[in-house]
Amino acid sequence: MTTHLVWLRNDLRINDNTALTAACRDSKAKVLALFIATPQQWQQHDMAPKQAAFIHQNLCLLQETLAERGIQLHYHQCADFSASVDHLAEFCQQHQVDALYYNYQYEINERERDAAAEKRLDAQGVICQGFDDSLLLPPGSVQTGSNTMFKVFTPFSRAFVRRLHQGLPECHHAPKARAEAPLSAGKKIPAFDYPMEQIDASLFPAGEEAALKQLRHFGKQSVQHYPDVRDLPALDGTSRLSPYLAIGVLSPRQCLHRILKEHPDALNEGKSFTWLNELIWREFYRHLMVAFPALCKHQPFIDWTHNVEWQKNAAHLNAWQQGKTGYPIVDAAMRQLNHLGWMHNRLRMITASFLVKDLLIDWHDGERYFMQQLIDGDLAANNGGWQWAASTGTDAAPYFRIFNPTTQGERFDKQGEFIRQWLPELAAVPDSDIHQPHVWAQKNNKKLDYPAPIVEHKDARKKTLDAFERARGAA
Repeated sequence: MTTHLVWLRNDLRINDNTALTAACRDSKAKVLALFIATPQQWQQHDMAPKQAAFIHQNLCLLQETLAERGIQLHYHQCADFSASVDHLAEFCQQHQVDALYYNYQYEINERERDAAAEKRLDAQGVICQGFDDSLLLPPGSVQTGSNTMFKVFTPFSRAFVRRLHQGLPECHHAPKARAEAPLSAGKKIPAFDYPMEQIDASLFPAGEEAALKQLRHFGKQSVQHYPDVRDLPALDGTSRLSPYLAIGVLSPRQCLHRILKEHPDALNEGKSFTWLNELIWREFYRHLMVAFPALCKHQPFIDWTHNVEWQKNAAHLNAWQQGKTGYPIVDAAMRQLNHLGWMHNRLRMITASFLVKDLLIDWHDGERYFMQQLIDGDLAANNGGWQWAASTGTDAAPYFRIFNPTTQGERFDKQGEFIRQWLPELAAVPDSDIHQPHVWAQKNNKKLDYPAPIVEHKDARKKTLDAFERARGAA
């Protein structure tokens, strides 16, 4: 009997899983699945403990779902990617695997691992088939007229949409049950030898069923309101699908097809397109990462920004991390991140800008801290977002664009509803003064158990502009 192996990584689902679909096409083949945990590698990549826990939860549910369809999910833990290749080769020998099916990962370490695995298995006579699965369109398929990667998002998005109008990527149903179905799920997957932190299950319930339910709800009831409420953190205005996309419990194709089912004109710049354009931002950063591998090594896209003289201020960095900067919208956002492992997208921009442009702290420190906290941590999106905020990336905010954290708070959380949720020490401050509570406290002879601003924005802005202009001049 022919044996097919599906090597699972960031594709923890049975619906619209390209590698799984391909492995199951031959109804007579025996199909196995394998997941290899690599804690030391995760540590090097700064995986958040909440993301590790979310992977484990979804992996356990996937094991049961696969068993119901007659596919045994095997689990192994080893140190790093090199050891995972060794185990994969041994597993294929032990189980007499004829063909390996896997979905591509685009980060540089992962691509090197996969190349080593294919070379090793080719020598053993195992046929290897890889697939572009975590993107709507493969890297390199959306290019400029001169056949180069776009460096500006808007023309990339337009070209991307034109490609989608020419033909949508196919969305596959879950494979049918094998002849062996159902199987016993087998040995329960043990806890990873890696820190894992509790997740708010009311916000991020595990499993494909929960993810698809959230997608259906968003597509039917929320996506048309998204442009109006997406920047207001006090409202539940975002999809909250990013954790599922990050580890592959959902595919972007499922998202695209669901939105188009509910709103057939979503690709024509209507209100529903605003959210689809966020999916295209996700594609943009991943396509860039493949075209410019140095981004995987945390190199700035704009070369002269290497010259920026960042401040080494451990106290300021710690105050930002702990949500104790004295700027309410920044502090509330950071406390949300630390508690939930997730942060509203507008707040990601505000907090990143504050670290880089107000505190003049190296964006790498912020990028790393976010990855260490985020349940939806994704190298391409996180790096792209931080380089945008730091004015070091492609199509980034110009270096002289510096958010005023006070006016950002006034604009997007006018009454301070979000701020009060995370900063209970400001409960007594009136709405009109919530964004400058110390001014109110001084006027009214009140004491606040809340830190004073650690920098004065006007002075910090000038200092940052001077630093960037010196860096550009040095180039």
